[in-house]
Amino acid sequence: MSDICLEFKNLTLGYQGRAAIHHLNGTIERGSLTAIVGANGSGKSTLMKGIAGILKPIGGTCMSRGRRLAYLPQQSELDRSFPARAIDLVSLGLWQQRGLLGRITRKDGEKLAGCLAAVGLTGFEKRPLDSLSGGQLQRALFARTMLQDADLILLDEPFNAVDERTVTDLVALIGQWRAEGRTILCVLHDHSLVAEHFPMTLLIARELVAWGATGEALTRDNLLRARNFQEAWDAKAGWCEAPQSAAFHVHDDIARSRDRKHGAAAHG
Repeated sequence: MSDICLEFKNLTLGYQGRAAIHHLNGTIERGSLTAIVGANGSGKSTLMKGIAGILKPIGGTCMSRGRRLAYLPQQSELDRSFPARAIDLVSLGLWQQRGLLGRITRKDGEKLAGCLAAVGLTGFEKRPLDSLSGGQLQRALFARTMLQDADLILLDEPFNAVDERTVTDLVALIGQWRAEGRTILCVLHDHSLVAEHFPMTLLIARELVAWGATGEALTRDNLLRARNFQEAWDAKAGWCEAPQSAAFHVHDDIARSRDRKHGAAAHG
């Protein structure tokens, strides 16, 4: 079985024909934990939507070899005024197995209760969504993700506007998912959190800046390059040409061994 979970080949994503992230090449290894880092507007959420299949490529391909995918969007994309309870939100994690109108079995109910307990929301089942704090809502979203039992998990800014205790609890849950062999990509802004808990980092600024072990990718020079790329980007730019060369770091020991074996160096 291949160790590759995701493969990008000259992937370009955007809106109305304008590239938001372009010419991305590389692979994500199965069972890896990767932070996606960059300034606001650098293409992080666009990349997550492309991987999730919500946004179709302008060019190139994104190939997923995962059995099941779970996508947790930013809280700002959710309508908290919708008249639903916490348990209604969490139970949406079953739709891939049961369908939106499918009957929830007793076993499903036990899984639901277990997921709520795992995120510290036992007793919150009937609370309306608009009564939950930011941290409580994020815990409910993590419970929904857990219920999906996915092998590829995409988390878009999961720690935005939540309290420190919730961050600690959810980081521990991510660590548990990784220990179970799941592949996790997480959009983050807190570089200290990335350095402490995320072994791999993909740094982008509408194009690839660095990709590899976090200590090697998240350097001062790379962050400066990312900022300069971001500041220089033209919002009116049209189609983009593939760069002659781009920063690309092979991003795990398996990939390094494979490249050495075949005598090929990874590149972007």
